[in-house]
Amino acid sequence: MTPVDSLSPSARAETGPLAGLKVLEMGQLIAGPFAAKTLADFGADVIKIEPPAKPDGSVGGDPLRVWRLLKDGTSVWWQVQSRNKRSLALDLRQPEAQAIVRQLAAESDVLIENFRPGALEAWGLGPDELLAANPSLVVLRVSGYGQTGPYRDKPGFGLLGEAMGGIRHLTGEPGRVSVRVGVSLGDTLAALHGVIGILMALHERGKSGRGQVIDVALYEAVFNCMESLVPEYSAFGAVRGPAGSALPGIAPSNAYPCRDGYVLIGGNGDGIFKRLMGAIGRDDLAQDPALAHNAGRVARVQELDAAIGAWTAQFTVSDALAALDTAQVPAGRIYTVADIVADPHYAARDMLLTRQQPDGSDLLVPGVVPKLSRTPGGHWRDAPVLGQDTDAVLAGMGLSGAQIAELRQRGVVQ
Repeated sequence: MTPVDSLSPSARAETGPLAGLKVLEMGQLIAGPFAAKTLADFGADVIKIEPPAKPDGSVGGDPLRVWRLLKDGTSVWWQVQSRNKRSLALDLRQPEAQAIVRQLAAESDVLIENFRPGALEAWGLGPDELLAANPSLVVLRVSGYGQTGPYRDKPGFGLLGEAMGGIRHLTGEPGRVSVRVGVSLGDTLAALHGVIGILMALHERGKSGRGQVIDVALYEAVFNCMESLVPEYSAFGAVRGPAGSALPGIAPSNAYPCRDGYVLIGGNGDGIFKRLMGAIGRDDLAQDPALAHNAGRVARVQELDAAIGAWTAQFTVSDALAALDTAQVPAGRIYTVADIVADPHYAARDMLLTRQQPDGSDLLVPGVVPKLSRTPGGHWRDAPVLGQDTDAVLAGMGLSGAQIAELRQRGVVQ
């Protein structure tokens, strides 16, 4: 058997579990494109539709191309979000471009979009029209508030989904303004729920032969991760609030000060708690029957946190972790990106990939998750420049070179 790593990028993509799946990506920025990127990582052929540059010279394409830190005019984030995709630059306001999308959708397995509700319908590209032409099409629609309900037409970004979904109220320190996680968590959660929906719909399509529409709202994706928030309110009227680095109702689990930083300790298992108390020299607490189970520890969480903090404060983070590792207590440091890049475990699991850029420099990008043993995903193809694959895609649809040139001259494609 030929090792996967010895194959060409295109051949390696054909070994992915989603090889042969045709995906049409519409939309921009984070949620929809992240869902498509996840499928592309595992072999799906993703055609990303982007707006061409405007006649006035304004930059075209997905705005993410120029978000955050740029290298040679392009975001390095783009190299992650759009790897393994092909770029087709179309002006969707023009009827000819809409006709191209209809034909591509008729030949696709999945369409992903994250425009505001009603945008596709305004272009004559709504799911009803597309499913009439291709009844087996699976359509993922990601939006702030979903395709129905009184808020459907409101603009919604990830931070609003995080707030309405409940997580923003839980972040930060008690009595202070809530803080956001430093990444686009709401968008990513929505994207991953979208991928789950796509895979479920494809599985069902294998039995019925029919496609369907998947409606993912950002706030609902966040809300789905809120664990016991609603039943605790329903049963007890409890409104959970921010708790800093602690985990309310579970003890001990917190960040504890060391001489040069903080160490995170999860000592909330019954057996783990005893080992932790032994490691910090508090056998009296380990043997206290009132602390044998979580409920008793929660009642005395401040006492326990103080005892653990008094012990950790004597050590550096590294020395505290060494002692806790010996005692087999779950513990860790708070990683910066520099820690991530230097960590041998990340390297051993191929979670950092090196890609050579057009200027000859190397760029580290995240590896692929999850890990599949027989048909792994991969970084098959670098992120495309705007319209890089326009000619190839249109030629594959049967358009001649002259027809493509005419569409380009009229600004329909780039």
